[in-house]
Amino acid sequence: MSYVLCVDDNADMRLMVREVLQSAGHETDLAPDGLSALASIQEREPDLLVLDLVMPGMNGLDVCRAVKLNPFTARIPVLMLTAQGDIAHKVAAFEAGADDYLAKPFDPRELRARIVALLRIVRREGDRNPTSGLPGGKAIEEEIERRAEKGDSFAICYIDLDNFKPFADTFGFSIADMVIRDMGQAIRGAIETTGTPTDFVGHIGGDDFIAVTSVPKALSIARECALRFVDVARRAVGDEAVRRGHFTGVDREGRARDFPIARLSAAVLQIGPDRWISTGHIGSLAAEVKRRAKQRGPGTILVQTV
Repeated sequence: MSYVLCVDDNADMRLMVREVLQSAGHETDLAPDGLSALASIQEREPDLLVLDLVMPGMNGLDVCRAVKLNPFTARIPVLMLTAQGDIAHKVAAFEAGADDYLAKPFDPRELRARIVALLRIVRREGDRNPTSGLPGGKAIEEEIERRAEKGDSFAICYIDLDNFKPFADTFGFSIADMVIRDMGQAIRGAIETTGTPTDFVGHIGGDDFIAVTSVPKALSIARECALRFVDVARRAVGDEAVRRGHFTGVDREGRARDFPIARLSAAVLQIGPDRWISTGHIGSLAAEVKRRAKQRGPGTILVQTV
């Protein structure tokens, strides 16, 4: 049985969707607005999120972005279910991270079929990244929960490659895949030389990686990963590009500019057992610390005690 969270400010619509999903064998919970939906997700992560687009306060696009920016909830598939069926709204939804879109009014059979298809894709993709070979979201979550249940302090290194999208656009996706694969190996190597045998390495997706370790080892591991990434970049694009220290790519506004090469940012969270709430809460904190690290410039490693 799959657990589905339906978010809609219209009570009749919420009840109707719940009836459709429960009749198909899905456990279904309801939320009347975006903020209560995010709170519900922190309490219990759904297998799929059915999300209205237009809601008072926090709209569906904002909720979708929040879910997809959090490394521990990003893998939740999101189906936008809304009366806004024009192309502009559909494009906005997909840009916010939605996985599918269904306009109201809808046929209940189509809703059931789309949910089955999304859940099938999630199961098929499994929980191991095909590029890096590292365990993915569910395994990462279980490892963090296991550490929290032990009642000891531990640390998370949230590692992200700087300017990876323009890098991939400039050098091509075969080179980008090589970097992702080699970066996974580099993080494992950093753990072997700097960490302990019980440390954990996971791949959230894209250029986002996680290492779970002890508090005393975390900063050293992050620094070792940063050093090893220089070699990863050198193997991918050559000595000359690394010596030059930058490459010319296109930014999000479509303008050509220079980007630093061979850098990574890391958010190091030191987690005390008395401050533990949930993996979703930790994921939100990690995303925020990583954002602040990137604001300080390429190659920043930022440490925060939770």
